[in-house]
Amino acid sequence: MMQLKKYLGPLNRNNPITIQILGVCSALAGTAQLKPAVVMCISVAVVCAFSNFVISLLRNTIPPRVRIIVQLLIVATFVILVDQVLQAFFYEISKMLSVFVGLIITNCIIMGRLEAFALANRPLPSAIDGLANGIGYGLVLIIIATVRELLGSGTLWNYRIIPETFYQNGYINNGLMVLPPMALIIIGVIVWIQRSANKELQEEY
Repeated sequence: MMQLKKYLGPLNRNNPITIQILGVCSALAGTAQLKPAVVMCISVAVVCAFSNFVISLLRNTIPPRVRIIVQLLIVATFVILVDQVLQAFFYEISKMLSVFVGLIITNCIIMGRLEAFALANRPLPSAIDGLANGIGYGLVLIIIATVRELLGSGTLWNYRIIPETFYQNGYINNGLMVLPPMALIIIGVIVWIQRSANKELQEEY
C-alpha cells in the first residue's frame, strides 16, 4: 500500500509542477491549446518512463563522473525518436509544438527522476516512477490548456464549445488567456487550491 501511495504521489501531493515547481517553462508556452498540450504530456511521460528504465538497467555500470552525460545522451535519444514519430504521423501538431519537443531533453522533471530514483532502484519501479511523474506533469498541463483554450478561443480540441449565439450577443474571447503569462497565473491558482484543500501540504510547506 505504501509503495502504491509513493507511485501515486506525483498525481497530487508530490506533483512535479505544483509541488516541486519543475517543468514550468513548457507549461507556460505549450498550453495555449489542448491538442498540443496532450501530445506534449504523452511525449514527456514516454521519454521519462523509458529513460528511467534504461538508466536503471545501466546504473551499476555508469561511472559517477560521467553519469550526467550518459543521462543526457539517453534522454536525447528518446526525445529524437518521439520527435521523429510526431513529424511522421502528426506533422501539424509537431509544427505547433515547434522547439518545445526538443526542449524535453532539458526538462528538470526527467533529469530529477533519473538522479533521485532511477540510479537507486530497479528497472520496473523506475519506469513506473517515470510514467507517474509524466502523468502528474500532464494532468496540470491539460487543466491549464483546457482553461486557456476554452476562455481564450472558445474551443476545445479545435471544436467550438462556446455557442455562436454568445458572440452574436456581445461575448468576446479573453485574449489574455492565449498569452504565456496567463499560464503562470493559472499554475498559481492551482497551487493555491491544492494546498488550501490539503492541510498536510500546508503544514509541510
